[in-house]
This record gives sequence, C-alpha cells and structure tokens, in this order.
Amino acid sequence: MSLTADTDGRRNTSPDALLTFDESRRRMAEAAKYLAGGVSSNFRLGISPTPLVIERGDGAYLIDADGNRLVDYYLGMGPMILGHTPADVIAAVKAQLDRGILYAGQSGIEAEAARLFCEMIPCAERMRFCSSGSEAVQLALRISRAATGRRVALKFEGHYHGWFDNILWSTTPPYDATGPVAGSRGQLLETGADIAVLPWNDLEALRTRLEQRDVAMVIMESVMCNQGAIFPAPGYLEGVREICTATGTILVFDEVVTGFRVGPGGAQTIFGVTPDLATFAKAIANGFPVAAIGGRADLMDQLAHGVMHGGTYNGQPVTMAAVTATLNRLRQPETFATLNARGTRLMEGMREAFAQAGVPAVIAGFPTVFHVGLGLTEAPRNWTGLKGFDRKRYVAFTSALVERGVRPLERGAWFLSTEHDDDVIDFTLAAVAEALKVI
Repeated sequence: MSLTADTDGRRNTSPDALLTFDESRRRMAEAAKYLAGGVSSNFRLGISPTPLVIERGDGAYLIDADGNRLVDYYLGMGPMILGHTPADVIAAVKAQLDRGILYAGQSGIEAEAARLFCEMIPCAERMRFCSSGSEAVQLALRISRAATGRRVALKFEGHYHGWFDNILWSTTPPYDATGPVAGSRGQLLETGADIAVLPWNDLEALRTRLEQRDVAMVIMESVMCNQGAIFPAPGYLEGVREICTATGTILVFDEVVTGFRVGPGGAQTIFGVTPDLATFAKAIANGFPVAAIGGRADLMDQLAHGVMHGGTYNGQPVTMAAVTATLNRLRQPETFATLNARGTRLMEGMREAFAQAGVPAVIAGFPTVFHVGLGLTEAPRNWTGLKGFDRKRYVAFTSALVERGVRPLERGAWFLSTEHDDDVIDFTLAAVAEALKVI
C-alpha cells in the first residue's frame, strides 16, 4: 500500500499486519450501560467487526479509540462532502459563535443561507430550514395534504424517507411483499392506511394508482441511493412528472442524500426534472444538523397561512454559518470537477479489481456516492433487483477493509469527499485488492 504510518494514528501498511479494535469494543460495552445499545442511532448498531469509537476526524481520515487511522467512506453517512476538517466551514462557525448561539429570532446569516439555497435548487422558489431530513419529509406530507385535501402518500419499495411511523414503510420489505410493510416494532400499524407502496421504475403501475385521484403526494428518492444507487429508467422521472401534474398530485423528491452531493443543484438538476417540493439534509452543511425543504411558492407560502411548522433550532445561526460556507464552496465549478474525476477513478479501479478477482459485482451510482452490489451481475431497476446482493459476503469484505485501514458502509454505499485525493484513492484500491483475496 502506498501510504506510510505517521504519528497521528496507526495506518495499516501491510496486508499481514491487520488493525485491531479492542479499545472500541471495550468503550462500546461501557457506553451501553448508559446509551441504549451503546449508540444514539440504530444505523450504528451491529457493525462488523465492531462499532467504532472515534477520537477525531482529519480530512479524509478518522482516528479511532485504538489509534487506528482509517480512510473514511462513511463520511458521517453522507454529510462530510468537504471532509472532516474544512478550514472555511470551521472558520465561519467559529466567527458566528462569537456573535451568539440561538436567538429565537431571525438572523442575516439565515437569510443568506436561504438565498444561496434557492439560487442553487431549481424547484426552490421558497424554502424553510428544519433540523433533520425526517422532519423535512413530515413537512412535505403536511403541505401536500393541505394543498390537495387528500390523505394518501405514495412511496416506493426500498426508498427511505425517515424513521417516523407514517413513512417508515417498505424500506427493506420481503421481496415477495404485496402491501406496505412496517419498518419497526412498536410502529402504529394504522398509519399504513394512508400509505400506498409501489415498485419503482414502473410508470404504468403509478399511472393506474394516481388515476384514482386520492393521492396527496408521490415521494421518491430521485436516485435510489439508500439501497443500491439505482437510477431512474430513461423517461421515468419525466413520466412521473407528467402524471402527477395531470392528476393534481404533489411530486416530492427526497434529496436528503443526493442534494448538494451529486452536484450543486442536486439530482433534479442532473436529470432536468423539477419536482413540486424537495427535501434536503446531509451535505447541505457538511455535518452540522441542518435540513431543508424547498418548492413552489404557492405550496411553501401555505406555511405563512395556517400550515403549522415549528422548531426551536430551525435556522440556528451557528448551523446557518455552516450552510453558507458549505454551499459557497460547492457552487464553485472546480469543486465537483475534482470530486467527479477522483470518484470516477475510484469506481473504475474497483470494477477492475473485482473483475480480476473473479468476484461478481455491480458498481453503480455517482462518483460522489456509489454502491457496490456484490453478487449482482446486472444493474437492478428497483428493490426486487437487489435480491441477489450478497449482504453476508459484503459485510465480510467491509470487515477485511476496516482491518486494512479503509472504512466503508456495510449497506454497500461509498461516499467521497474533496479530501479523498489521489494518494487516498491509491491506498483504497490496494486495500480493496487485498480484501478481495479474503472473500
């Protein structure tokens, strides 16, 4: 491998000298005495070889409790598009801290962040800030129901829109499911009465359902990034837009993952299809807890005329400083030119490594967020097409990578940051080749 060890965290520089994680295991056990399961999000549970306890981040790296220096492809599960220590974002946040933390009033920095957002996102004639992507989706539901007078929300198998009872349906359903499937114990099953679930990329199934004219909104990941990085079929998004317009249904793109990560205007810019509303979070503030919803003025202006939206921390000035600094960097053409070039090289290098190892896999998505579908032989069109994804073998692959100093998500997604330079990618590809030998 091309990188050598330094004093700020131990790197694995030999395939025979694997990293160990005993201190993370010990601290996880200790934390579990106070934190349920030792974590504050279920998406951090059960990670192999153990959930890691992180001491600090540095550019493209994390340093864990055992002193291991890991190339990070979790990137906070997507937000850290500028890496873990971007000087411009940190400086903007520090400057705002000197001016105050929370006002319970409006600030100039919030208005500036809103202006940048609306200038960058095609659908955003108006917008509002929230504190999480799950909250933004709830606001989209409320606005859509108020605007249409209808109750039903239509979503798609395998698409994730937050953890609340009324939308956590069929995110990872059995492949033979014929109706909405609840995502959690304790979930109120009656909330499923207002949910319709369809397979994605099936335009005629959607047309038939929307012609009943009882659906308030259709919500989708415009690219199915939470499961598989599956692209819309040619003409699919255009067809959905046409059908929603014809039936008076609000079209909502969930761009919590893709927004500001696949390009400065999100996936809607790349595909040239404008939804009525769209939700954002993650990369909007490079790790600070901010989310947003933007859309048509007539829909968003309902929030000033009887549609309730609140939140103590919405538009908090410190996070708004992070938003403005992040968006100002992302709107520079060279930012995504460099990101896309490096991400493309990583994807192509991984395809070559899998082919040379004789391990079938489909590597699909954007250079800044892609999915490694180990066991697949063709690109899937929807959730059912992921049936051949060998999850058990993929977890073994990610465990082998972590032991070699590279940290990818176990669900198959890889996120890239501006700090993943050519040396980092070389190191990663060498680790991938060694990990493939293990599986």
